[in-house]
Amino acid sequence: MALLPLDGFTIGITADRRWEEQAQLLGRRGASVVHGPTMTTLYLASDEDLRRATLALLAEPPDYLVATTGIGVRAWLETASSWGLGDRLLEALADTKVVARGPKAAAAAQAGGLEVWGKSTNERMDALVSLLLAEPLAGRVVAVQEYGMPNPELTIALTEAGAVVIEVPVYRWEMPDETVPALRLVEATLEGRVDAVTFTSAPAVHNLFAIAAQKGLDDDLRDAFNRRVVAGCVGPVCAGGAGEEGIEAPLVPALGRLGLLVRVLSEHFESRRQTYVLEGVELVVQGAAVEVGGERAELTPKERSVFESLAGATGAVVSRSSLLERGGGAADADPHVLDATIGRLRRRLGPCGAAIETTPGRGYRLAV
Repeated sequence: MALLPLDGFTIGITADRRWEEQAQLLGRRGASVVHGPTMTTLYLASDEDLRRATLALLAEPPDYLVATTGIGVRAWLETASSWGLGDRLLEALADTKVVARGPKAAAAAQAGGLEVWGKSTNERMDALVSLLLAEPLAGRVVAVQEYGMPNPELTIALTEAGAVVIEVPVYRWEMPDETVPALRLVEATLEGRVDAVTFTSAPAVHNLFAIAAQKGLDDDLRDAFNRRVVAGCVGPVCAGGAGEEGIEAPLVPALGRLGLLVRVLSEHFESRRQTYVLEGVELVVQGAAVEVGGERAELTPKERSVFESLAGATGAVVSRSSLLERGGGAADADPHVLDATIGRLRRRLGPCGAAIETTPGRGYRLAV
């Protein structure tokens, strides 16, 4: 049977909200998943700051409302309804110019009964700021729905333009109470057991590095992302957070959508598929998955590492010490460990296994 696009690859998920949906999307394409949440979403329905901001906007309806996230808009309207203030809030916002950060925030505002006046062309806050600063803001009231954390840069820019800013804190992102799963994800990333890690917000990236830093592993984690592990970011804001942590080339879809992130990951890893003809038999290799004459098998991390080293040498001999190091051991480690791995790999490859040849006193080569 044909390999799925993500067969043979393991992907780490750092999200808390909707992580099961992401795992299902990746799993349908063949991926194995490791979950290590790096943040949690705390809704502030009982928070006095949210109630105070809502009452202030009822008393003095805003001229502009900055809708930053779909989940935030929905949660605010639902919370107001739970207080018995839902209809009053919609009435107060009836003449407000709603400015949305991207299509998800716009859709949530429209579904809630609000008319969207303006929408940024991307999901970056600077696009919203430019849109608002083109307006006469002096003396105008601007409500800002915060997304997970305060945004002092936005508040300062609007205040300096003369606006009266009312921040609406609907939910807050925090470090998870239990960080052991995230630390395990860090370790799996460093040990080569993970091919990609997905992020759905900039704080998720920052928190993963903060958790790694607690064990002195943040530099190693950065090196892993810049050498072999893909950092998949859901959109440009998230990618900006990755850049701030020193990740040089995160994988980002053109639009900030979870489904599109899964698609670009699928396309990226499917392009790594290699086909060989060894001993007259076709061998398809994709990550840890191999297909030999139509039969599928899974390589262990050590077997995969050895095969990739041999295949990368394009027929040249690879020394035993290099193969031992690549497999996560020391160059002077017990050579019998390598011999055992080679033996298992040959069996795993079936009729293609004979193409792994021993060069006495030197190492091994793949006869391609």
